Amino acid sequence: MIRICTSLVEAGYDITLIGHKKKISPAPEPKKYKQKRLFTFLKKGFGFYAEYNIRLFFCLLFAKATGEEQKKYIGNQTGGRVFLFLNTDDIWRDFKNMQARQITFIREPKEEAYGTVAVFSDLYGNLWDLIEPVKR
Repeated sequence: MIRICTSLVEAGYDITLIGHKKKISPAPEPKKYKQKRLFTFLKKGFGFYAEYNIRLFFCLLFAKATGEEQKKYIGNQTGGRVFLFLNTDDIWRDFKNMQARQITFIREPKEEAYGTVAVFSDLYGNLWDLIEPVKR
């Protein structure tokens, strides 16, 4: 893991290695990348893995951008691709209502094999598909 993290840092990536903190864990040695250890009450078994993953989830969820380089990627986590989907039973009704509320549409409704779809952007630049699936 150390070699992978070091290689990624040398390639220009901002890396944080997150691990588990035990009572007997020595202090982390200084490395080229950031290190974080998560404390857990449970020490083994299913409970440990569940607690660790929940703590990891919240650690990642509430991580803040550090510096201008990271801040410019807020809202562009997907490289300009749609990754959120909102289904509707009447796309034209919702399209008109959303336009009236100044929601920015990247692509107007268009017929596709799976239904009618429009693409809009949220406040943070994330792209959404507004989809009215084909009725079967």
